Amino acid sequence: MNFNKDLRIILTLTIITCILFATACSQLQQQNAGNSTAGKGKSGKIRIGLSMDTLKEERWQKDRDIFVKRAEELGAEVLVQSADGKDETQVKQAESLLTQGIDVLVVIPHNSEAAGSIVDAAKRTNVPVISYDRLIRNSEPDLYISFDNEKVGEMQAKYLVEKAPKGNYILIGGAQSDNNAQLLRVGQMRILQPFIDKGDIKIVADQWARDWQPEEALKHTENALTMNSNDVAAVVASNDGTAGGAIQALNAQGLSGKVLTSGQDADVAALQRIVAGTQTMTVYKPVSKLAARAAEAAVAMAKKEKIETNGKVNNGRIDVPAILLEPISVDKSNLDETVIKDGYQKREEIYKDSPAK
Repeated sequence: MNFNKDLRIILTLTIITCILFATACSQLQQQNAGNSTAGKGKSGKIRIGLSMDTLKEERWQKDRDIFVKRAEELGAEVLVQSADGKDETQVKQAESLLTQGIDVLVVIPHNSEAAGSIVDAAKRTNVPVISYDRLIRNSEPDLYISFDNEKVGEMQAKYLVEKAPKGNYILIGGAQSDNNAQLLRVGQMRILQPFIDKGDIKIVADQWARDWQPEEALKHTENALTMNSNDVAAVVASNDGTAGGAIQALNAQGLSGKVLTSGQDADVAALQRIVAGTQTMTVYKPVSKLAARAAEAAVAMAKKEKIETNGKVNNGRIDVPAILLEPISVDKSNLDETVIKDGYQKREEIYKDSPAK
């Protein structure tokens, strides 16, 4: 009798164990099924979070529109947030995007260091991060897509020294917290330093424009002109906004068009100044290619597909896989073949205050 009783107990325990195991497997399958659709909206689309520094500048509005259009063409939906140049706001917005079940987070950082916490938060939720245009430092983003910003700086300085190989130079950088601004300065100095060493070029002002504000560039240029009795050959302005501020200061002294001035972004106002002769050049970064390629990479990343890169960029912690696109130097001679031909800016807008030839 005891043997039969023990056998019944063993059989009962075996059945219970099998039931528990089957239940656990079923729950795991349900959980995995839920995870397979995590981040997808009710329509089942891939969801991409786009965390932007600002939309106040014309250039970033173009990035947003092109990125969203291309992502939607690929069947994804994009949730866009703009931080208006505030670090704390961008961090909070990014964290909010992460709670909305996104598959990939694309970040245009206001502060390259502060945005590292965004990458860390995304990693905790297993959401990959693309660092767009500006490199996020001291963190582990999955991809960096931008232009070769050191080369942009080289192009700016090289264009100016070819026309003014001697004289006093003013350097106006962008936001010191922006890694791109630092890379631009590296490129600029790579060209300028040999001329400085020979004594042909003297840097009479080396300033950073807080948050890339034209008003900061205006102030720094005014001060430099005053300190040097208007004896300035060129202003190496790191983007078109700071170029505009510098040219405002030059114009007040009757020097616009006489002092060479660089820029970057091919903003319509800058191209108008180039046509008018008050700005010397700009560096055109085909945003249509950058934004579209980033959208394609984000969708591929969400699908866990392989992404072709063409370089790596160290951000202080890791070598980040990178897609680096080629910038283009633009002056009055090649406006038609570049920004107008690409449809980036409209000819009638560029020439609206000047008769087009």
